[in-house]
Amino acid sequence: MSENKKIIASLSISGEITLNLHSLNNEGGEGNQIITRQLTIIDKNGDEHTVNGISGDMFKHIHVGHLINLAKEQNLDLCSNCQIFNPNRLSSGEDLGNLNLGDASDKDIVDAIIKLCVVDDTHGVLVTKIGNKNKNVPRKSVVEFAWTVGIPHKNNTESYVHTKLVSDAGGKKTDGANEGQNIFHRPANHGVYAFVCHIDVYRIGFNDISRTYPELEKRQARYKALIQALLSSFINPRGAMTSTQKPHITDFKGVIAISNKLTPAPTISALNDGYVAEIRKIAENINRIEQDAISLEEFNGLGDLSKILADLMDYEPYKIG
Repeated sequence: MSENKKIIASLSISGEITLNLHSLNNEGGEGNQIITRQLTIIDKNGDEHTVNGISGDMFKHIHVGHLINLAKEQNLDLCSNCQIFNPNRLSSGEDLGNLNLGDASDKDIVDAIIKLCVVDDTHGVLVTKIGNKNKNVPRKSVVEFAWTVGIPHKNNTESYVHTKLVSDAGGKKTDGANEGQNIFHRPANHGVYAFVCHIDVYRIGFNDISRTYPELEKRQARYKALIQALLSSFINPRGAMTSTQKPHITDFKGVIAISNKLTPAPTISALNDGYVAEIRKIAENINRIEQDAISLEEFNGLGDLSKILADLMDYEPYKIG
């Protein structure tokens, strides 16, 4: 590690993001009605609320999409499935099979996963087969997204009628072939949402079995791409129905916690209205135990957030050992 560079072992983002007129995540459809995804939560007083939500899977999907584009642009390693955004990643395809790893140890297989692909390294994968041999080798994700959850009394959903423009619609029948005039209902959601994510930066390129870094020379580039993809995910969240319901992002405020040691960067959900003060207290107490282990950066808007993330790209990933 360079003596002049700041070190980062993990980071977390806890914040409130305001989204209007979006439909980023849905439960599916019933008849001609698309159903928005809703969750039941308990607040700090023990009261139950039903709110809108966006799954962590959706934000993982958004982040991976941006990461793949950046990896191609920056010549970072991608497996054949990630080249085409196949969600199976290294769990299928011939990449691992071509390396004759059928009889290899789990440690060697994880080494191969890390070397082959930045997405499998940072977003995880479960390898179940290599060639004609069954395997069960996991690579845990470095990047973790919580559900993005509507804050009670600050979110709602509406439904509006959508029709397809068809010439001479009255003379055409509507049937299962998607011909003629179709009428259906789409949700449009709005609200202030609690957002939480965490990145174990020290685990980029780290084999959890051998406790070594088989691909050290690419860690810095992978880390930078990861942070850049995170910023892109907020600037351009490409979830469901964004072709006609691109979210109106009107605010994003919160706090980024940065750890330069193996003590995790703390998170508290914005479902707790005192989350920023609570994170400050946690950071103060951790720093009493480990001097200057945790630093905090508060942001009030995407402009502030973009500056913090741009500054973080100059940090160097922590290395165990």
